[in-house]
Amino acid sequence: MDIIEAIRGRASTRKFLDKAVSKETISLILEAARFAPSGVNTQPWKVSVVCDDVKQKISAAYLQAYQKGEPKRMDYQYYPEEWFTPLKERRFACGMALYGALGISRDDTEARSTVWEANYRFFDAPVGLFFWIDKRLKMGSWLDNGMFIQNVMLAARGFGLETCPQAAMAEYPDLARDILGVSEEYLCICGMALGFANYDDPINSYRTEREDISNFTDFHGLD
Repeated sequence: MDIIEAIRGRASTRKFLDKAVSKETISLILEAARFAPSGVNTQPWKVSVVCDDVKQKISAAYLQAYQKGEPKRMDYQYYPEEWFTPLKERRFACGMALYGALGISRDDTEARSTVWEANYRFFDAPVGLFFWIDKRLKMGSWLDNGMFIQNVMLAARGFGLETCPQAAMAEYPDLARDILGVSEEYLCICGMALGFANYDDPINSYRTEREDISNFTDFHGLD
């Protein structure tokens, strides 16, 4: 797949086919992703791949915590404490596009909650991934991990697979650490669903808009 096509065509996939992904393919994706740049070649990433019974165990634990109303305990602050323009409008448009594709109204909280719970099942993808970072590392290493995670998503497309990066899977990190035996010295960055996209499902039909480069770029010294 052409690299530009891989980038422009990538989208967060929220429904997957019941079709297994081999360990060999997952390994090849990570083998390619490891060539992401990192400051002084620190390579500060750690990945947990979960499938089958282990994935189901994690999903059950997350769903139970969510349905019981347990407070979310992310290892870091992902979103701003107060939304502001234009981020607030983009967030609103994103939600409207998602639920609009499913025909769910703004006031149908039960249906929206059901859609949200799919996050904790990795959207029924056959593979889930967790990305971790040593708590001693600073912002630059988080940037490095972002480039590594993007590489995973692009490499997956080279194998005919799609992904969805998930902040939701970092909402109950202690549950994942306990089940996977990950040290408390590691913070959970995010999860990711990986598999073959179900393009017939309406949840995969919507797309979010992207800003024109003129809205975020200044050129200096160029005509």
